[in-house]
Amino acid sequence: MQAIQEAIQLIGKLTQAEKAQVLQWVAQDLGQTFPGIERREGVLGGSACVVRTRIPVWLLVQARKSGTSDAAILGAYPSLRAEDIANAWNYYYSHRQEIDKAILENEAA
Repeated sequence: MQAIQEAIQLIGKLTQAEKAQVLQWVAQDLGQTFPGIERREGVLGGSACVVRTRIPVWLLVQARKSGTSDAAILGAYPSLRAEDIANAWNYYYSHRQEIDKAILENEAA
């Protein structure tokens, strides 16, 4: 929280043009994020996971490729919501190579 307060103070000192540059940078940075999906060092080797869980996107995609329905996935993972499943599919469509590679690595393990 302290970092946010410091950022607010610094932004207040910027010119309008500098604030626009900061805003553009933040927008570009956020463009690479996916709501409901996170990657954290030390959690499942940095694999993309559904927030609030340790359920990796690759596992959900693997289940779907095996013919498991979304309803069955939600039944198997009670902590998941339908929104989480949709976020996982969106992440997969944008990061297909990453997730397909993770599936292959985990099948070989």
